[in-house]
Amino acid sequence: MKQTAVVICPGRGSYSRDELGYLARYHTDKRELLDAVDDYRRQRDQVTVTDLDALPRFSPNQHGVGENASALIYACALADYADIDRDQFEIVAVTGNSMGWYLALAAASALEQASAIALVNTMGSMMQEGLIGGQLVYPVVDAEWRPNPAAKTALFEQIGQVNRLSGCEAYLSIDLGGLVVIGANVAGIEALKATLPPVQDIYPMQLAKHAAFHTPLLRGVKERAREQFQAELFGRPQLPLIDGRGHIWQPWATDTAALYDYTLGHQVVEPFNFSAAIEVAIKEFAPDRLILLGPGSGLGAPIGQELVKQHWLGLEDKQGFKERQERDPFLLAMGLEAQRKRVVSGQWRD
Repeated sequence: MKQTAVVICPGRGSYSRDELGYLARYHTDKRELLDAVDDYRRQRDQVTVTDLDALPRFSPNQHGVGENASALIYACALADYADIDRDQFEIVAVTGNSMGWYLALAAASALEQASAIALVNTMGSMMQEGLIGGQLVYPVVDAEWRPNPAAKTALFEQIGQVNRLSGCEAYLSIDLGGLVVIGANVAGIEALKATLPPVQDIYPMQLAKHAAFHTPLLRGVKERAREQFQAELFGRPQLPLIDGRGHIWQPWATDTAALYDYTLGHQVVEPFNFSAAIEVAIKEFAPDRLILLGPGSGLGAPIGQELVKQHWLGLEDKQGFKERQERDPFLLAMGLEAQRKRVVSGQWRD
């Protein structure tokens, strides 16, 4: 009997140093997909994803910039999606974090391949040209991933105080499990870094080469994107899609004009609630597994934090999540070799 699965697409930052060579390791057989991405980029005098993946060492200034990172992640994730053993898993819904929404659209066939490549590559380039502001990450859970409402309240009070400073703008960007991602202009970023209490010698952590995604600071990007892409590119998804509000776009009930408006409207300038997407995924679809596409597995912790928050499968804390993952993993990250084998090789086939 097949197991049901909700597929989760990664966002920016998932192709890092450890992922260099990901396409060469796993996807030399995906020439049609990779050639389509490479040809699109050659026509625009951009380095191909195949060449980027084959470089001898990782370079943040090459692999991390928007126009390159977005295309690399698209190629890796969609190739991983093709590798899911359909005899073992019935995919019941697709979602993604931030840029992963564009990948989810492609995986669910709401965008044809050529349109998906163009959207991902163009949005990545737009975000990088004259980088607008940045993003900071800050935790709102304790060390065992249990929600800390007081920390969340204090964080938003501090954001409010920063917004009262001259020249500062700061907004909620992404609700990311036990983390809050803040999008701000340069002055806002510096003020928050100077005033937020340090946590674990890591936070507040600024994300390298990230713009103030999902905030009003990207109004200009939204307008340019809507000039370049038309609603006719969007079709009805072949699978249910869960967006960054937790809304489900059903195959036979999707207004494609509304899907376009959300994707190149609300989704660009309003907060992306990845936590809500995961909550809806587990509660509405009750899947046997969650499958996180590669590259990387950085979303594993935020997903685990949301599962703990919802007490899903009786999970109460980080240790419980880790023990469950070791014993019988509910979350399968294709960027982790051992879990990847379970998704591709059919080890759970009944």
